[in-house]
Amino acid sequence: MARVSIRIPTPLRPFVDGRSSVDVEARTAREALARLTESNERLRAQLIDDDGQLRNFVNVYVGASNLRDLPDDPALEEGAELSIIPSIAGGRTSEVIEATGADAEPSGLTTDELRRYSRHLLIPEVGVEGQERLKRARVLLVGAGGLGSPIALYLTAAGVGSIGIVDHDVVDFTNLQRQILHDTSSVGTSKLESARTRLHAINPDVDVEPFETRLNSDNALGIMQGWDVVVDGSDNFPTRYLVNDAAVLLGIPTVYGAIFRFEGQVSVFGAENGPCYRCLFREPPPAELAPSCADAGVFGVLPGIVGTIQATETIKLILGQGRPLTGRILLIDALQMQFRELSIHADPSCPVCGDDPTITELIDYEEFCGVNVDGSGPAEGVPEMDVTQLQQWLDEGRDFQLIDVREPYEWQICNLGPQGARLTPLGVFPTVVGELDPATPLVVYCRSGARSAMAVEKLRVAGFDAINLKGGILAWAEEVDESMPTY
Repeated sequence: MARVSIRIPTPLRPFVDGRSSVDVEARTAREALARLTESNERLRAQLIDDDGQLRNFVNVYVGASNLRDLPDDPALEEGAELSIIPSIAGGRTSEVIEATGADAEPSGLTTDELRRYSRHLLIPEVGVEGQERLKRARVLLVGAGGLGSPIALYLTAAGVGSIGIVDHDVVDFTNLQRQILHDTSSVGTSKLESARTRLHAINPDVDVEPFETRLNSDNALGIMQGWDVVVDGSDNFPTRYLVNDAAVLLGIPTVYGAIFRFEGQVSVFGAENGPCYRCLFREPPPAELAPSCADAGVFGVLPGIVGTIQATETIKLILGQGRPLTGRILLIDALQMQFRELSIHADPSCPVCGDDPTITELIDYEEFCGVNVDGSGPAEGVPEMDVTQLQQWLDEGRDFQLIDVREPYEWQICNLGPQGARLTPLGVFPTVVGELDPATPLVVYCRSGARSAMAVEKLRVAGFDAINLKGGILAWAEEVDESMPTY
């Protein structure tokens, strides 16, 4: 006997006390179905006809294979999963909630709202109480572009009471291929004005609060304070890390989405006991591995898929229903039409949400990412030395300070401690500059040279004789010490 799980679709859950899955012990797939239905004649009647055969509007899958297509009754292994897949009509139902007389406005919903959201009210997981929660909810959306368009449209249609939108851009003709919030007549106008006009046309009861500015370290906490959920529809790494860090500091969950050509990612970060974005991605990739949509292109439908999932996760968080994507990341490949789910764990050494965070206030995110929000790189002219020169300085016994601006978890993997390096993470760098000797040259390194270049820029502005180690510790491992572990 093997213990197997049978997934129950929504239409059949009333016959199994509302459960989404039922565990049974069986040797084969058909025996598992018999175990499921033997004590429930009403459920059996939905699945099995008078001849004992599976009804034609129901399919049962063993893993990814339809039981009808298998030549024999397959044997089941421990932990196997069966899925019951019935046909679903969708569309219109004859049951419509009407609001009249003294019962017209129960629990704060107006007559118009009862009719507008009637299909929500019929769902037990939403109902009047859930719709009220949506009406009271405050959601901040960062970005009114490709991802922001479906997010804003569906949150507005769902009746989220207050939606803030942060965007400083204008509608460009090239946006129209994917940014369905805007139309041809909007080209050249503010994205926020275009969005507000469209959203009010869909649902005039929703309060749309515009923030026509670029989100940065100076204004992020003020703008993001007081919202229930932040939805990240940004398209660049500085803003993405900024949104994550600010949301963690404020204790607000973030619904994350990202797209590249045919691929997308969705997750929920910063929820209770869950990971944040930095737990998954410690640092941004180099600029050459992160081209913008303008450089690499994007499949126009993909933002609609990813953004709609982000809207779904947002509504689930507000309702407190279902299982959000906390601790999980959904990977989407639109070209193959494949969805994969991977686990993410909160990292105790995370510099933002870990046990001993080193980032306790917002930093300069353009410097941290090595690019500006507009995609350009750091300022040129940062003095550099290569690892061969560093080795020569060490051999000569030169008097200099060797500074590592990486995070503690990176230091544990590999470091130049034996060569006299001092760990000073970039996030705390401004607070320890006063401990450095301005009379002694500094050589600054990180993993590959980008973060250290930012630190060198700041140090030189402050009057230090600072030099960046070209290629970082990766170059050292490749050219000087091949036994050093890399990451």
